[in-house]
Amino acid sequence: MLCALGAVVITIGIVVSLIGEAFRFFARVNVFDFIFGLNWAPHTLESGEEIGFGAIPLFTGTALITLIAMAVAVPCGVMVAVYLSEYASPKIRQTLKPLLETLAGIPTLVYGFFAVATLGPLIRDVAGFFNLSIASESALCAGLVMGVMILPYMSSLCEDALHSLPTTLREGSMGLGATPSETIIRVLLPAIFPSLMAAFLLSLSRAIGETMIVVMAAGLAANLSFNPFEAVTTVTVQIVSLLTGDQAFDNAKTLAAFGLGFVLFILTLFLNILALYGVKRYQRIYG
Repeated sequence: MLCALGAVVITIGIVVSLIGEAFRFFARVNVFDFIFGLNWAPHTLESGEEIGFGAIPLFTGTALITLIAMAVAVPCGVMVAVYLSEYASPKIRQTLKPLLETLAGIPTLVYGFFAVATLGPLIRDVAGFFNLSIASESALCAGLVMGVMILPYMSSLCEDALHSLPTTLREGSMGLGATPSETIIRVLLPAIFPSLMAAFLLSLSRAIGETMIVVMAAGLAANLSFNPFEAVTTVTVQIVSLLTGDQAFDNAKTLAAFGLGFVLFILTLFLNILALYGVKRYQRIYG
């Protein structure tokens, strides 16, 4: 009980401190200008006016890179989980699963070096072959590498859930004439929907919170663009940038990091509530 209460107290402390500093920031910068503004170049004029705090480019960059990463991790992770659980022999499963899970233990700095030194030039060469223009740092490069990084989170949780299902589900489905693929799609995957949602949320949170890969592969430019071939930045990267070095917490530029963190906290909380609602509704309908 003491450990549980300690975790709750620490969580409350984090939230309170974040909200307190965020409100200090919003007392200086209009919240609507911050959330809906299109220009991110925070600075203070000689007159004392705080301008350039439009966070839309950061949100769009975060959404773009996260979308690319999830487009890689979710389908690949589910297919890897299905193969390991339903098709691979026990020996292959015991070999491949630990190797796959080592991807989660590789430092993100290594992924960033891979993106800069290998994947980035490869994407530029392929784009050049088709006469396409692509920036040296791009959302596509960062998203692809991030998708590989979070792939173990998706595949491992889904594979564990599939492996734990009773064999009676498979035998009953096939006994009614279903093929193995039909059994997987119509019986097994719906049966692990809550686990799929948990794996999706974990992967999504990991993608949203990633910083180093974005810095090295996508850059720091706060461009308002949905083009995956252009350089963009994310909320977490700008938080690190604003808090780097000796910063005084008496100006809007530094406090903007807490404003970004507060909005990101609200967003992830909303996504978690939405996912929990979806899981409960699914369980209520399908039992």
